[in-house]
Amino acid sequence: MRTMKITVRGILAFALISSVALAGDLRINIPKRTKPTPIQQFNCEGVKAVKKHQLQKAAQLFYRAYLLDPDDPFTLNNLGYISELQGKIERAERYYELAAAQKSETVIDQSSVPELKGQQLSAATSFAGNPKLRVNRNNLEAMNLLQEGRTQEAEAILLEALTIDPRSPFTLNNLGYTMEAEGNLDSARRYYIRAADMHSSESVVVALDPHWRGKAISEVAADNARAVGSSMETERSVEARAARLNAQGVFSLNHNDPQAARAAFEQAYKLSPQDAFALNNMGYVSEMNGDQETAGDFYAAARRAPGARQPVTVASHSEMKGLPLAEVATANGRNTEANLQTEREARRRQGGPIELKRRDHTSIAEPQTPDSAAPQPR
Repeated sequence: MRTMKITVRGILAFALISSVALAGDLRINIPKRTKPTPIQQFNCEGVKAVKKHQLQKAAQLFYRAYLLDPDDPFTLNNLGYISELQGKIERAERYYELAAAQKSETVIDQSSVPELKGQQLSAATSFAGNPKLRVNRNNLEAMNLLQEGRTQEAEAILLEALTIDPRSPFTLNNLGYTMEAEGNLDSARRYYIRAADMHSSESVVVALDPHWRGKAISEVAADNARAVGSSMETERSVEARAARLNAQGVFSLNHNDPQAARAAFEQAYKLSPQDAFALNNMGYVSEMNGDQETAGDFYAAARRAPGARQPVTVASHSEMKGLPLAEVATANGRNTEANLQTEREARRRQGGPIELKRRDHTSIAEPQTPDSAAPQPR
């Protein structure tokens, strides 16, 4: 439950390369020398509408096909595509899952991915046999996770995609966005630059910011790199530097590096000892040191500090994101008090004399008192 507040400037986007990519990717199986069925006709007309950027009309046509046969895998695939164009990522993924579940043996007749032509539909919907489609699938899942604030999970999926295709500008750009969301601007800028250096002219089809749709992905990545670089250069105020250190500390925690997290949190506190986020994170440092009492003091100070009502945007526990910092500090304080109570109970059960200790756990030597029964010097 360690937190910090951070502003994200990056644009998340990725290309859709199979049924998820261009209008030509919408695959429609039309047997030669036969009249198209009503379902095929609706899908054909829907594809034409997409090519003309008539998304609402295309959606209506695909839904008409869906009403005729809700299990038709091509219709489900096309509904997934149009949902992505409309920015409905979760719905799109659900349609793709339904399309893949149909286990259709139908052969693909039209596709913008040449190697898919003539293969069964499952080759496109399962994403198993085509590396490009697997990368696309990972990016789709990562976008869903990022929309929910689950940056660690998104990062893992994107890194897996990068092992499949290390030169994918979309994966690199999305990793830059993820690093920025986690507060690691150095890594974010590096990923953005790598994506920009691909000089890819592939267009963004889906983005959290609709203004970037249709732009070349390398252009988007270059803009993101400049924005992050500018943010790093102008970060001159004490508050901004403290916020960045807090972000780095949370990032280190999320990557199993508690020592780096400790160092970042301590630096942030030295810069801005009244900052609510710094105080909360110093409570965590005290817990790391085994000092539950001092941790409780820090959490209490965090609740009273200016800015305690600001929402948490980066945390080591995703369920805390979006909550006011004061609520997070309160929960941390309760946990600390519970730990103290547990320690007290354990000492009571052990019995023996009470030993006084300082907060750093060093023992306090009690002054010796004269025995009243012993003879006194004269």
